Amino acid sequence: MFTFDSAAGLPGIELASLSGLMLQFLFGMLRIGAFLVASPMFGSRFVPLQVRIVASVLITVSVFTTVEMPPVELLSQPTAISAAFIELIIGLGGGLLLTILFGAGALAGDRIASTAGLGFAAQMDPVMGGQTPVVSQIFSLFLLAIFLSADGHLVAIRIMIESYQILPIGGGVDMTQLVDNGLRAASQMFVMGVSLMLPVVAVLLIVNIVIGVITRSAPQMNIFSFGFPLTMLTAISLLFLGAPTLAMGLQTVVDISLEALGAMIKAVSNG
Repeated sequence: MFTFDSAAGLPGIELASLSGLMLQFLFGMLRIGAFLVASPMFGSRFVPLQVRIVASVLITVSVFTTVEMPPVELLSQPTAISAAFIELIIGLGGGLLLTILFGAGALAGDRIASTAGLGFAAQMDPVMGGQTPVVSQIFSLFLLAIFLSADGHLVAIRIMIESYQILPIGGGVDMTQLVDNGLRAASQMFVMGVSLMLPVVAVLLIVNIVIGVITRSAPQMNIFSFGFPLTMLTAISLLFLGAPTLAMGLQTVVDISLEALGAMIKAVSNG
């Protein structure tokens, strides 16, 4: 006959211990959650909030089992508020760094669209939340496709998980280095954007000069009926023929962005 012995019952967790574990888990999820909110892919408007929460929880599970969390006594003190802000700053800083550098693709597409006369072909961008040229959206989606196909998102998540070893929870950060890395990323974004758009814009400039010479020598040729179609046809042909080269350039953007993320994590550490 089956008897239940209360002394040898099922192992359990006391309520106080369970609340402490939940507090440690939520505290460890701050950095990962902030990174996913600000990162280029997970932070997009088309990604539901439920997906971000589930991804944050799943990633934090691996962090919680491998990284030593601060004691519950320290997390229940007022000093834990500043440590929570530091965790949010680290996560937001990493995500915004990638977002800034990934803006090189949108910048290049916007300038190409303006030069080719395609700036009026704009629609609602679910990523940026506003009206952007279609060419700019194509460049941004192309960059995200390369980022995912090259497992760049896995590399970025791995860097953030390894950041717990370089920047332990409750440790300090060098805010000066954080700001410097952000400014350096902004300057790199413009440099990479110019590098991506320069071949197409240079050819379009030559085409515009030729159209100007033709319309000057033959005034009866209307620039609206002759120049604009030729410019747009040239731009579309260049984008089609230069897609493989553009892919290599966008792959370089992804590599530079991931290297900058790892360098920022090491730079903001105090030791």
